[in-house]
Amino acid sequence: MLPLELRFERRLETAPWLGPSLPILAIFVALFIGALILWTTGRDPATGYSDIFQAAFTKPGALTATALSATPLVFTGLTAALAFRIGIWNIGGDGQLMIGALAAATSGVALGHLGAWISIPAMIVAGAAGGALWGLIPAYFRARSGTSEVLTTLMLNYLAPLLLGYLIFSSKSWWRDLTSPGAKVFPQAKTIPFDTFWPVWGADIAIPFGFVLGIFMAVLMQIVLRTTKYGFEVLVTADSPLAGNYAGIRTKRVFITVFLLSAALAGIGGASQIGDFTYRLEPRTLQFAAYGYTGIAVAALARYNPIAVVVAAFFIGGLVNANLSLQGPELPLGLLGVIQGLILLFVAASEISARYRVVARYKSRPPIQ
Repeated sequence: MLPLELRFERRLETAPWLGPSLPILAIFVALFIGALILWTTGRDPATGYSDIFQAAFTKPGALTATALSATPLVFTGLTAALAFRIGIWNIGGDGQLMIGALAAATSGVALGHLGAWISIPAMIVAGAAGGALWGLIPAYFRARSGTSEVLTTLMLNYLAPLLLGYLIFSSKSWWRDLTSPGAKVFPQAKTIPFDTFWPVWGADIAIPFGFVLGIFMAVLMQIVLRTTKYGFEVLVTADSPLAGNYAGIRTKRVFITVFLLSAALAGIGGASQIGDFTYRLEPRTLQFAAYGYTGIAVAALARYNPIAVVVAAFFIGGLVNANLSLQGPELPLGLLGVIQGLILLFVAASEISARYRVVARYKSRPPIQ
């Protein structure tokens, strides 16, 4: 019997329905495996998923908690979506968010006495500038010497929390609170003035300002990519840099600006962390939250569409919220984390399936000499 050979071949044409359907299929497969885990541990899958859905979306206060969990994921999802669609593997959303939080906290503490109408926009601008500045380092080395941005952004993800930790825990820097009674017991950062806290909208469902801002940034990003000359240059460069160069597009400049804009979005997410949630720098909270890595899953699930990023972030935020609400004897430890990981795994597999197909062929025998 002739040996069987399996190999990937790039699809010459992709069916229009294939791209949107594969992430949905990935979710259902992940949920099916989660149901098997529930069943093998002696729990009813239907009851388990009903409890998860209620904890995420229908119980009193669930939508508010889900919106809170989804807010940073909108920004880091947009970060990955913008960069990945042009072939920039920006893995540094975590570090860029942290430096954006540092810049926003600096602005909030320094300008908080001027009132919300000045301090809140200043925090947003400062967060974007901080994230872009942190993203400039890998962008420069990518453009200058072709250094892999995967390596540089990943290394900067480790450097950012060390910098924040040094400023707050290991020094008497300007950012550290040295006067309040609580700060004398345990090191903590300065708190921004109350007038600088970002607003919360709604009565029954409290929506943080950062979530609304994230939706606005997603819509703006979609409009820019679809209706402007710059957006056309980005899409052409993403499809074929060589074709872009032939058409007179300065593709290197497009790569750098997209990298900086991507990092700026993560920086605004850091500003939201200060203005919406912690009101001061919390290095350890930011370090262990891993918003940047979860944002990559959100972007992949949304297939790098900005509007879909908001929907995917809300879905993943619901899983995070349910995990916090239901963790206990009735829910296997880490089940929802496993489901999130499976979704990411199958979405990544769906990306390959959308572009390639598996071809099985029998190897022919060499001619007899």
